[in-house]
Amino acid sequence: MPAKVPEHFLKKRKTQDANKAAQVAARAANTKAKKAARKVIFKRAEKYVKEYRDAEKALVRSKRQAKNNGSFFVADEPKVLLVIRIRGIMRVAPKTRKILQLLRLRQINNATFLKVNHATMTMLRYVEPYVTYGEPSLKTINDLIYKRGFGKVTKQRIPLTDNKVIAGVLAEKDILCIEDVIHEIATVGPAFKEVNNFLWPFKLSNPIGGWKDKGNHFSEGGDSGNREELINKLVARMN
Repeated sequence: MPAKVPEHFLKKRKTQDANKAAQVAARAANTKAKKAARKVIFKRAEKYVKEYRDAEKALVRSKRQAKNNGSFFVADEPKVLLVIRIRGIMRVAPKTRKILQLLRLRQINNATFLKVNHATMTMLRYVEPYVTYGEPSLKTINDLIYKRGFGKVTKQRIPLTDNKVIAGVLAEKDILCIEDVIHEIATVGPAFKEVNNFLWPFKLSNPIGGWKDKGNHFSEGGDSGNREELINKLVARMN
């Protein structure tokens, strides 16, 4: 006559089987969700590439039409700026120090994106001797976020190596992947503020070849102030 299996053992085995089945189901659901998310991300990336190309073609067309008409093409004012801190805190006035903190430029070679409006431009002019800035190209934005991008997650600096990091914080704003982040910054979208605050200030290296003269304005042969599209060459030397 076979030995009777204890009841507690049967219960334990039943619980283990149920847990195993739940884990298998959860894994299958997770795999399915990841696959669906990848499709969405891929479609968005394709849409963004088309949008960037169309914008580039439209710009070339406008320049060509202006040339053919014998007039000058005037580009739109930049919507976003990249600001880089170039000087330290020695002999800095309290108001200047506060503005640098508000711009999240606490250390030398820190860089952040800034939406162009009256308030931000007023602050920028006040701290101009301590920063250099200009209009970043799509390539510059792309390179910075991919190479030196970190996100702020529960006040911690987390590398953007997984789209889960981004979706975990910005899913409410329909920002699910790194391409969404780049697009939001480049186009100054409706969630620009949230995305920009999520991005940790970029920590850049000293430029290859060094600085020229931090004490003088860029227009006078120095380093500080507005350098317009030439900010992209500087970032390439610092990234």
